[in-house]
Parts: sequence; structure tokens; C-alpha cells
Amino acid sequence: MANITRFNPFEDSFDDLLRGFFVRPLNLESATGRAPLQFRMDVTENDKAYRVLAEIPGVRKDDINVTINGNEVTVSAEVKSEKDVKENGTVLRAERYSGKVQRVFALAQEVDEAGAQAKYTDGVLELTLPKKATVAAKKLTVH
Repeated sequence: MANITRFNPFEDSFDDLLRGFFVRPLNLESATGRAPLQFRMDVTENDKAYRVLAEIPGVRKDDINVTINGNEVTVSAEVKSEKDVKENGTVLRAERYSGKVQRVFALAQEVDEAGAQAKYTDGVLELTLPKKATVAAKKLTVH
């Protein structure tokens, strides 16, 4: 006589579906080749300035460029991979990204470029972007 068991669709098939899901490498390539990654940023403000914290690990500070044009800020960096394969060595897996990364964003108020500061420590770029003083509208007297 055969044993009768209750069918649970989530017991085996759900486990099979998720098996290996979290350990697969992320595919960073698009149909045209490598797609540039976007790094993570936090932007805060107070009355006088904006503060930007951008995570750009594995980059030399000489390879980071910040451009300010009015209220538009561009942060770009060149991530270079180092070939560290010894003689008779074989690369088994290479998942680290190399290439250009860039973020462009607009702020609500223009930035005073002369007072802007940038500091790069432990893979985090910190930008202090002072707000440009707003010019009050000048009222003309009609004679």
C-alpha cells in the first residue's frame, strides 16, 4: 500500500527557486559591454552649505574629479584594477569593477565654488559646498 502525503508547494519548489540566489555574482555588464556603476551618496544641507558623503572605495584621490557648475555637481572617478597574478598563476574569479563611475546631481541653490572643499578619507569623499548668497531683487525707481 502506498503512503499518502500532503502536497506542500512551498516546501521543496520554493527552496529550489531560492537555492543559490543570494550567492550568485551580480552581472554588471549590459548588452553593449560594461555598464558604469553608481556609487552611493548622502546629501544633507543646513542654512549655509550642502554636505555630500560619497562612498568610492578602492580609488586613489588623484583619480577623483569634482566639477561644480552653478547648482549642478558632477563627481566622477576612475576605478583601476590591479593585475596581481604571479607567474604560472590563474585568475579563478574576477568580480571587482574597473572603469569610470560618475554621479551628476542638481541642488536647490547654486554653490559658491570658491568656498567649496573636498576631502577623501578611507574610501569616503566628503564635499562641503557652501550656498551662494542670494541677491535680493533690486527695485528701480521710475523717474
